[in-house]
Amino acid sequence: MSWNLANRPADERQAMEDEKARLFDFWQQNLDRAKAEAGKLFGERSKRKGKWSEWVQDELSALTPPEFQAMVKREVERLVGVEK
Repeated sequence: MSWNLANRPADERQAMEDEKARLFDFWQQNLDRAKAEAGKLFGERSKRKGKWSEWVQDELSALTPPEFQAMVKREVERLVGVEK
């Protein structure tokens, strides 16, 4: 199977491009909110100690839509990596 977009029908290529544009717009509109949410979750780390990871997973699973959940998860992972 070829992943070359030129080999795909025009309507399929357009649908893929439309989805990319939608996700980019969503990312632009929600990045600050995702960073703020990740900061709140990360701020609980010292209070929750060993239970923090489990708690964060529960909090992340409650976030919607899935695209926003993924953004917050990436920001939390970035914050954890910066601390090390």
